[in-house]
Amino acid sequence: MTEPRFDLHPKASPEVVEERQALAERVCRELRRAGLPVYRGDLSGGPHSQPGVDVHVEPFVDGGVYVDWDTDAELRDAAVDLFAQGIDYSDPPAVVRHHNTVHKHMQAALLGILTSAGFEVEVPDPHGHGSAVQAKGFRP
Repeated sequence: MTEPRFDLHPKASPEVVEERQALAERVCRELRRAGLPVYRGDLSGGPHSQPGVDVHVEPFVDGGVYVDWDTDAELRDAAVDLFAQGIDYSDPPAVVRHHNTVHKHMQAALLGILTSAGFEVEVPDPHGHGSAVQAKGFRP
């Protein structure tokens, strides 16, 4: 019996990953200066559940520096539990609407803060990365 083969995305060069790491640290610094709780989810070595801004680097050729907002577990778990049970997407429960609204507002805030600080940012494809914001570069 042969082992299943998975096609993994090709990794970026070490130089590109190093540039992304430096950009991620700069993003973290600016978000902390704005007063937001920030952590590097990709450097934690395991699952994370703390609220705040998760800045992480994806080392693949088509990767980059991604920024997500994580709500407190109380709100997140309540929304996810209901979502897992199945919801009417045309009229979701209040906690699911609230969770989604928080994420939309935080995405707008993160885009605005990072743009103001001089970063080139965009909203990444949610199906490819599921992140709120992608930092593409910095304009001093």
